Amino acid sequence: MAAIKYLTPNPKSRLSTFYWIVVTQALSLLGSRMTSIAVGIWVFAQTGQTTPLLLTAFFTELPGMLAGSLAGVLVDRWPRKRLLVLADSGQAVGSLFLLVSFASGHFALWQLYAVSLLQGSFAILQGPAWQAAMTMLVSEAQRERANGIQEMGFPLAGVIAPVVAGFVYAWLGVTWVIGIDLASFVIAVAVLLAATIPQPEISLEASQVAGQPVQEFLAGFRFIFARRSLGIFLIYGVLTNFLLNGPLELAIPYLLSVTGSETLTGTLMGFMSLGALSGALLIAVWGGSRPRMLTILGGMLLNGLMFLIYGTVRHPILLGAVLFLIFFPLPISNALTNAIIQVKVPADLQGRIFAIIAQLSFLGSTTSFLLTGYLVDHVLEPAASSQSWELVGPLVGRGPGAGIGLLLVVTGLLMLAATTIMALIPSVRNLERLLADIPVRVEEALRVE
Repeated sequence: MAAIKYLTPNPKSRLSTFYWIVVTQALSLLGSRMTSIAVGIWVFAQTGQTTPLLLTAFFTELPGMLAGSLAGVLVDRWPRKRLLVLADSGQAVGSLFLLVSFASGHFALWQLYAVSLLQGSFAILQGPAWQAAMTMLVSEAQRERANGIQEMGFPLAGVIAPVVAGFVYAWLGVTWVIGIDLASFVIAVAVLLAATIPQPEISLEASQVAGQPVQEFLAGFRFIFARRSLGIFLIYGVLTNFLLNGPLELAIPYLLSVTGSETLTGTLMGFMSLGALSGALLIAVWGGSRPRMLTILGGMLLNGLMFLIYGTVRHPILLGAVLFLIFFPLPISNALTNAIIQVKVPADLQGRIFAIIAQLSFLGSTTSFLLTGYLVDHVLEPAASSQSWELVGPLVGRGPGAGIGLLLVVTGLLMLAATTIMALIPSVRNLERLLADIPVRVEEALRVE
């Protein structure tokens, strides 16, 4: 019978694998972002409503809200490489369907919602699988920087995508934008198929519930509930996702309303992505300080303050500066939060923990999308032309976009209040000192005949 020998993979080889995957996933993200912008412009131009844009985001995140934690069990049970390939392939099928729909001239909004639902279903595997895989590819000393590099993907796509998508959309049409998206998925899958991603050793927590599906599912929740400070922090994360996602999704209609210029709107959206990219670049180079919680909470206080200004200013230069600073702390907070989980949670439980975090985040964001769309289209914007608006008119204006402006101001106030409360709770502020670090052993099983 073949013996099993355990060898530690070459750290340089693992880090090289990490970089290859990060780069190709960033290309895939760029393609997806281009499609989102092109389709968003097309839909808003045809309907003049914000609700379809928010419903698209809602259907994308609905699977994560309903079944995100279930995906975590699969991530910890199955090879993470296999799940990453499956996730990218499934999302590529959605892009292909959307391409055929537009190319045939039979596109309808329900098809966009269906594709969003399909891609969201595969995306719930991708997030926790990749975050858990990073733990196996990157040493602890490089963890924050690696998370910072990972965080650069979305804002980098945000900087490049509006320019490229706008050019391709105006020159060749929406179908070519979706075609580029589809090609980027193919490249990402090819690299994943060639990569080697080690699986973690089995921890005591995981071995005690192995082979018991219900207990495997509950293991992540038990881990969190046994650590009160972590649970409180995750509840705060749900609240911030609720506060941020709906208002941030209104950037296109809000900026179009207050500037009256598509070109200026695209430029200002570039500042949003530039701010996030700068924050991610800072954490990738800096690596963060200790304790991480102080940086996280300080960044979210800055975010809340900028929301207050975002809803009240109209000058393009001020809008650009505020949008930059709204997004600057977000990748820093995300990278440091991921690093905390990767350090404090056993490697073979991280899929479940990251999936639970994602599901709670989706719960906050999907609720935000639904509520925000209704409030803006049916309550706030119509109210901006009524006499009762005189109370807030001097602050947020009275013309188009004033209703969204008021929503942004309220969002800032709530963000400041929630973050201040977290900073005043000792168990949250000292979370890293109260929870023990769990070392990660990266080993692969190799058959020796």
